[in-house]
Amino acid sequence: MTGPMESQNVSGLRRHLGTGSAIVVGLAAMIGAGVFYVWVPAAAAAGSGLLIGLLIAGIIASLNALSSAQLAMSHPVSGGAYAFGRATLGARWGFSAGWLFLAGKTASAGAIALILGGYVWPEQARPVAVVAILVLGAVNLAGIRSTARLSAVVVFLVLGGLTALVIVTGAGLVGGDLPAMVGPGGWLDSGWLGILQSAGLLFFAFAGYARMATLGEEVRDPRRSLPRAILIALGLALVIYGVVGWLCVVVLGPATLAASTSPLADLVGGAEPWAGLARLLAALACLGSLAGILAGLSRTGLAMAREGDLPGALSRISAVRRSPVTAEVTMGLVAILGVLVLDPAQLVGFSACAVLGYYAIAHLAALRQPPEQRWLPRWVQVAGVAGCLLLALTLPWPGIIAAAAWLALGLLSRDLRLRRSRPAGP
Repeated sequence: MTGPMESQNVSGLRRHLGTGSAIVVGLAAMIGAGVFYVWVPAAAAAGSGLLIGLLIAGIIASLNALSSAQLAMSHPVSGGAYAFGRATLGARWGFSAGWLFLAGKTASAGAIALILGGYVWPEQARPVAVVAILVLGAVNLAGIRSTARLSAVVVFLVLGGLTALVIVTGAGLVGGDLPAMVGPGGWLDSGWLGILQSAGLLFFAFAGYARMATLGEEVRDPRRSLPRAILIALGLALVIYGVVGWLCVVVLGPATLAASTSPLADLVGGAEPWAGLARLLAALACLGSLAGILAGLSRTGLAMAREGDLPGALSRISAVRRSPVTAEVTMGLVAILGVLVLDPAQLVGFSACAVLGYYAIAHLAALRQPPEQRWLPRWVQVAGVAGCLLLALTLPWPGIIAAAAWLALGLLSRDLRLRRSRPAGP
């Protein structure tokens, strides 16, 4: 089924990306700050049980990816679950998804920029973070092909460097230079609440495949390319995260890992040049992840502006670069504001809760698709909604309250705006 939104958008942005390029964009978004940082709060919540949390997060991410792929095949437009929700559930549900996405991913952008600043120049982390957002926003303004090229370079370098770190760490573990700190037991010592909380925090690192769904208007043959790209990229990311997470737990131990500021540098014993390589890779990965997040934010802002849920100026597309310039600049400025006033540790829980709510709406949208658009059994969506809500409700309570308050504020302001825009009765 081709709705009015799709026919309206087909001629807007250029379809530059093939399957391989979409996979690269997704990997750059997933193999970003998360793989270098997220083990720390997860270990604090669950100890060695974070490995169970990683498995749970991976399962829920896989369910989300499947529903996103089914939706993207029928609605290959910018906006992700915002566009999917509007098409199948109605305008209010779509707005909720887009509003949560913008909040969660803006928080992610601010946190990742600050993590980048902490790696590059700890004493001047905020100015470095602001410069990074400005530079990467300029790259995105040049068009999606520039974002894809940057992502390709980052993925190549980070994956190569991670492979080297894993080999060095594994050799040290086998050779006895790095004694194992954790045996096979003790994974349930922190209880299931801690494990589920670690899963919610670890999910923060897996959400990059949504970036591909929000780029549906810029992918060639999206009904064929997007599902393949989403599932392949997620599968590769799960393997990488599983290996790195297992090494962090086994080599460092839960207590040391929870107190670490640079776990992958500590993984190689802090020895140069490997610790320096870990810091360099972390900075590069943050750059790639941040570029993808800013691109996804601008495309969702573009889609919401086209439907009147955000100011119409955000729907402006550059006649030269065919990129959403106003949305790109606006989202970058909001992310900079977050960098200046917020702390990255406080943003992770809020971001994870908002994004899990976004995916719960995506599952509901996939559940409502007509039979001719479905290729998944309904239990995938039912399990996905339940999993997203379970993880969201086990996250630290300040993030839950902030996400709920943000959603309520958005819905209230939307209702008030709609009431003012209605013509007065007789």
